[in-house]
Amino acid sequence: MDVQQKASNIKTTVTKFIRVDDIPWLRKAIVGVIGFTVLLIGVAMTVLPGPAIVVIPLGLAILATQFVWAQRMLKRAQEMMKQKRLKPKMKVRDDDDAG
Repeated sequence: MDVQQKASNIKTTVTKFIRVDDIPWLRKAIVGVIGFTVLLIGVAMTVLPGPAIVVIPLGLAILATQFVWAQRMLKRAQEMMKQKRLKPKMKVRDDDDAG
């Protein structure tokens, strides 16, 4: 048996024992832990220096791969960003220029 066949046998043996797709609760737990960690880091960045406006949606996007409530929150956040982007900017009039 050559090295390549041994490596293939080891790989198939390991994948038989460790398959995240076969255990849906394990996949959901792993995604939940990673997503909540990123989300909490983003929330902490609202008071600490850092790009919270990027990290919070990233955490929601990770959670949205497994949880419906996170999909709804992510969609709501996207709609809020679109409204802010489309909102016209008001120009402040300086009284000195008026007359």
